[in-house]
Amino acid sequence: MKVFRYLAVSVDSIFAHKLRAALTMLGIIIGIAAVLVTVGIGSGAAASITERIESSGTNLLTISAGASRGLSSTSSLTLADADLLADATLFADIVAVAPQYSSSATVIFGSSEGSYTVVGTTANYATVRNLTVAGGAFLSDAQVAESESVAVIGDTVASDLFGADDPVGQTVRVDDTLFTVIGVLEASGGSGFGSSDSQIYVPLGSAQGRLFNAGRSNGSYAVSSISVQGAGSEVLDALQVQIEQILRLRHRLAAADENDFMIQNQADMLQIASDVSGTLTALLGSIGAVSLIVGGIGIMNIMLVSVTERTSEIGLRRALGAHDGDILLQFLVEALVLCALGGVVGIGLSFAIAQGLALLPAMSYRIVIEPWAVALALAVSTASGFIFGLYPAMRATKLDPIEALRFE
Repeated sequence: MKVFRYLAVSVDSIFAHKLRAALTMLGIIIGIAAVLVTVGIGSGAAASITERIESSGTNLLTISAGASRGLSSTSSLTLADADLLADATLFADIVAVAPQYSSSATVIFGSSEGSYTVVGTTANYATVRNLTVAGGAFLSDAQVAESESVAVIGDTVASDLFGADDPVGQTVRVDDTLFTVIGVLEASGGSGFGSSDSQIYVPLGSAQGRLFNAGRSNGSYAVSSISVQGAGSEVLDALQVQIEQILRLRHRLAAADENDFMIQNQADMLQIASDVSGTLTALLGSIGAVSLIVGGIGIMNIMLVSVTERTSEIGLRRALGAHDGDILLQFLVEALVLCALGGVVGIGLSFAIAQGLALLPAMSYRIVIEPWAVALALAVSTASGFIFGLYPAMRATKLDPIEALRFE
């Protein structure tokens, strides 16, 4: 076939002008690598966000005190609300309920101290939030019922206060109260206010009465939030509506009144994160694509120069009977080969960059280069060769054979 014959001719031409071919492919190499790395950064960030959300469970509803326009000064949620939600006869689709009362406190061990979020909760919290204990144990029902002075600490808290020592069995001071550490959580990889790594968990009654002097409403202690684990992600929407209706009735809210609580659906958060990450990936990819266009223009320039340099060759081929299609195919195949080779090298470079960035301590997530992105990069590089090689090839076909043979 003619294509394979001209493929061999193109390879010979490329190797005959190695430096020019390398400089021509450089634009495509950089463009492909830029697209794959930028898209990989977006995909990696999306995977990291999704992983953190899913680590808390995809079948989770979080009910927080306060209206949607801002938190109220006093909590609108109480322990009685949590007890009602835990009633299986009313809420058959609820698997577990874990109320929380949280606030910041100073935690001291020996000469080490720090300010951390202290969460008062129940034994169900570890199940509802998918927490894993690395050493010791989580809070038990008996310890919660007796409001014992025990605590479970996150991985960051453990390293900050105890260094390489085992925290289990040690006593820490939380504000003015002593607590015995009974467990240490596995690192979740998160950071900031909401990360379990930087939190301390104590029995709910200990936090409400002993540490933070929580308020009461109708004889029931206030809680900051209530975590609800549904039977599956498919029941969360209906469960959210049911919980909203019940709580509005309990809080005696009129039809025109705004909710004095907020319900966050974990499945909705995943969808929002997916939408945002998709937009981010498209934006980063479009930025990287600019360099790919520049590389394609560079190939067109070099091919135009090549057509000029090889005018005599073109004239000789036409004098020997070569048709316009033969000339067009020869230069088009050469442009395609240059772009395809540049694409392959660019893909290899992108994986090397991804591996190198993964070694940086500041890189909190890995760059994910998806197979579809690699296939798309090859397709785009090949398309660039066709688009940007077409005009020089067409120009070669328009040369007059007599004038071409005279060209020096």
